[in-house]
Amino acid sequence: MRTALVIGTGLIGTSAALALTQRGVTVHLADHDPEQARTAAALGAGTDAAPEGPVDLAVVAAPPALVADVLAEAMARGAARGYIDVASVKGGPRRELEARGVDLTSYLGTHPMSGREKSGPLAATGDLFEGRPWVLTPTRDTDTEVLNLALELVSHCRAVPVVMDADAHDRAVALVSHMPHLVSSMVAARLEHAEEAAVRLCGQGIRDVTRIAASDPRMWIDILSANPGPVADLLGDIAADLEETVRALRSLQSSDDDKRREGSAGIEAVLRRGNAGQVRVPGKHGSAPRVYETVAVLIDDQPGQLARIFADADRAGVNIEDVRIEHATGQQAGLVQLMVEPRAASVLTTALRERGWAIRQ
Repeated sequence: MRTALVIGTGLIGTSAALALTQRGVTVHLADHDPEQARTAAALGAGTDAAPEGPVDLAVVAAPPALVADVLAEAMARGAARGYIDVASVKGGPRRELEARGVDLTSYLGTHPMSGREKSGPLAATGDLFEGRPWVLTPTRDTDTEVLNLALELVSHCRAVPVVMDADAHDRAVALVSHMPHLVSSMVAARLEHAEEAAVRLCGQGIRDVTRIAASDPRMWIDILSANPGPVADLLGDIAADLEETVRALRSLQSSDDDKRREGSAGIEAVLRRGNAGQVRVPGKHGSAPRVYETVAVLIDDQPGQLARIFADADRAGVNIEDVRIEHATGQQAGLVQLMVEPRAASVLTTALRERGWAIRQ
């Protein structure tokens, strides 16, 4: 691939353009808002000048509701040898193109499973997709050249290609992305009018649960409008679980011993089902999940603290597998949770204590 056209210079489109440009591909940028395309170009994602002829690959990074329109227009004017989109739903756009009678041999639906809470070109990075799955949904009609161009794009973005059926993809993202986003938003909504004294007690758990609720509602309306059925089905299942959980909690309030035991069993069942589902979430680099031990270190909120901890861990010969930071309420301090292999936990704890760090047991 030597040339590409990215249509839509938001977070995903600009990030893909940055990655391609960094790999030596000449990238042309287009957007319904010319100012946004100019911003992406100023960031080094390519040029907002129109290509002089057909490019090798056109990447449509428009909202799901507009993907079919943008693709059909680009294909009608012969903008590229191959066309892909990066929308978060795949079945709907393909069916809409089929209904229009568009020749789909040069088209391939794709979806990079990566993003951020922020949107727009200023949030883009060239490494956004690195190590992340990038779903490709070819059919028997897909031209081999287009598939190869898409695989080249995925390689340039250092993502991991995953081939799926389009409708299977839509059911999957409803489960692992769309439904969780709505649940996160509903949990966060409970905080909107909560008492300030209660909100000040928020810890890392509530931050984890509500993090994705910070995303742009307009973007998510577009996404959910393109995949409403599978998401509604999943929320219906969650609603049934909630009803059972509410009944179990009410039973725990009872003065009757049998009802309390029944309620306790109901709560234990949902918690254990949660345990069973959580362990299926892939671990580092998409590998099977592993159990790490946590070494918790108290630090002051000042420059250089994290660098010192990692340097001390390196001197001890311990690899930090993951890290989380929990900030103390009302204090310029925090708790750094260092996840390490179980056999390395005692080594790291001893080494950090010797270097003056306060370890939380």
